[in-house]
Amino acid sequence: MRFDVLFPTLLFVVTLVAMFLSRKAESKLKATVEERELGNRDVALLVAMIAVLVSIIAFIPQMAIMALFLFSYSSLLFTVSYAFSDFEKQRMKLYCGVFILVSALAAVAAFFGVVPDDLRVYGTVAFAALAGCSIAALLYALRKDIKPKWYVAALSPALFLLLFIFYGNTNIGFVVPMSVSIGQFPYLLDIYGLTFAILIVVYLNSLFTWKTVFIFAALLTGLDIVLVWVTGQMVQAANAISGLGLPVLVAFPTIPAIFGPGGAGILLLRLGLGDLFFAGILASQAMKKFGSRIAVLSALMISISFGLFELLLLNYPQMVSALPATLPIVLGWLPVVGWKILSERGKKSATNVELKKD
Repeated sequence: MRFDVLFPTLLFVVTLVAMFLSRKAESKLKATVEERELGNRDVALLVAMIAVLVSIIAFIPQMAIMALFLFSYSSLLFTVSYAFSDFEKQRMKLYCGVFILVSALAAVAAFFGVVPDDLRVYGTVAFAALAGCSIAALLYALRKDIKPKWYVAALSPALFLLLFIFYGNTNIGFVVPMSVSIGQFPYLLDIYGLTFAILIVVYLNSLFTWKTVFIFAALLTGLDIVLVWVTGQMVQAANAISGLGLPVLVAFPTIPAIFGPGGAGILLLRLGLGDLFFAGILASQAMKKFGSRIAVLSALMISISFGLFELLLLNYPQMVSALPATLPIVLGWLPVVGWKILSERGKKSATNVELKKD
């Protein structure tokens, strides 16, 4: 029997990281959304917009899709980075030092021909310039007061865009092969995919309430089932967008490894960022309502449920060629929060009975 432990574990870890980071970041990021919350109509409109976008994605020009997603990713990176750019001096040195190091390494790799030949000179100059800008941003920031700094926040989207442009079509870039061998793996895709999934949870978690998250979960799960198992439009949209090299998913080999026909390479499984975001939002709302223990338990059950559904995908591909991942996520989350809701109602009823007796 084919099985996989990596993706359920990955889903659990990413959910936990997003959940705890969103709790710490909520107070800072609330200011960026002016402490607004999504109402019932807002949630319904959001799901409707997702349905429309998935349905028409095949008819949108590729350059328009790429521009839209790159702008959205860059805006997210800048917004979150700006909210946390009021570092103390030691943290500012560490933060800018990462960009200096990565930019310098990328420039050296470009110079020695890791990027396509026609981009070699441009890539070397661009990353060297970013390393210089990172040094200048660090020196200037150390002279200023502890407050958000736009020039520090701009480093993260700049690095992302340069890596996407110059390393997107390399063996470590954003293109997902059907199978992988040693030396060929979409490292950048997975790094940015996981980063964006966590940042989306951190940024949007404060917009949801305990009531609206139930409406969102029901509507999104129903929509996902229809678009994956009935119309197939979700799969078509995912293939169209991922074909552009955009980080809309993460791709990892199974553990234990499953090889392709003739042992040509290790097969990759893919999971959309929307599914990681969905699990993170559900667990984060459970934490806000019931605390850390219930939230961690819900994240664990989400991962177990996902792993069970994954068995169907791996062993019966002729029956289940694609999986609406929101379904196992909801089925793992609902029993935990449902049990907690019923147990709290039972405690309240018992307390009311005792008060009446007194």
